[in-house]
Amino acid sequence: MGIKGLITKSTGSWYQVLEFETGRFFEARIRGKFKLVKTRLTNPLAVGDYVEFSLEKDDVAWITKIEPRKNYLIRKSVNLSKEAHIIASNIDLGCFVFTLKHPETSLGFLDRFLACCEAYNMKPLILFNKMDVLSSEEEELVKAIEEEYRIIGYDGLEISSYSGLNLDVLKEKLKNKVSVFFGHSGSGKSTLANALQPELNLKTSEISETHLKGKHTTTFAQMHFWNFGGSVIDTPGVREFAMIDVQKEDIQHFFPEIFTIGRNCKFHNCLHINEPKCAVVDKVQSGEILESRYITYLKLMEEAEENSLQ
Repeated sequence: MGIKGLITKSTGSWYQVLEFETGRFFEARIRGKFKLVKTRLTNPLAVGDYVEFSLEKDDVAWITKIEPRKNYLIRKSVNLSKEAHIIASNIDLGCFVFTLKHPETSLGFLDRFLACCEAYNMKPLILFNKMDVLSSEEEELVKAIEEEYRIIGYDGLEISSYSGLNLDVLKEKLKNKVSVFFGHSGSGKSTLANALQPELNLKTSEISETHLKGKHTTTFAQMHFWNFGGSVIDTPGVREFAMIDVQKEDIQHFFPEIFTIGRNCKFHNCLHINEPKCAVVDKVQSGEILESRYITYLKLMEEAEENSLQ
């Protein structure tokens, strides 16, 4: 039997493992055979994975086994469309940090994240951040977006790292859970973590005024432990979430309102693209299904089709 532990940091070439019994951290590597597992994932292990490891001289740990994951989230690899990279695994709460401006978050990016949460069985929470910099009209817009997503079934919370708005409420939601903050670079993920627990002292990125985009500051994933219970996995800014090994027929399952309304289509195998008497297309046209979500649905259908041909 190996020693049981948890991967708390990954740099790509080595891992930091927390031993459960003693609370000690070890630097760990993977035995070669791990790398031979045939998969479309570029990394065999991720932060959040439960593993077994053995210790050799100089306290170097060798990871020998990985426990089955309850879920994970992946991003597209930069240049390899066929491959994907696990960002984090075994997540209780996926927090999406949405900013109306500085930088502007697209609804398409949010919808792709929510679809991935549905696909990989993860509970999402939408954090509407930087409320302190919004005009009253912009605040109304955020409230309207929040309400639209609440009707679909997604929880939202308006927050500000600077004014402290709702941070106590957020702490209660994060308590004793493994959570991850996702969002565009510059959306305030590290600043938020520091506001919840100042001694974390995570590096934050200032928004560059010329491009209104954040500079990437986190280069590898790392788990940090909250003093109020639970942990957060700090991840690099993700440009695009991905799904792998998903059939295009499955995509509608990841959009609750499309799946529910789709039961009223004339054809039971309707894909809601151009079939006759499609209830979903009718509701998109009448505005009962958000057009932005339908557009993301069609994009994911296209990608699933492309992936099946590769």
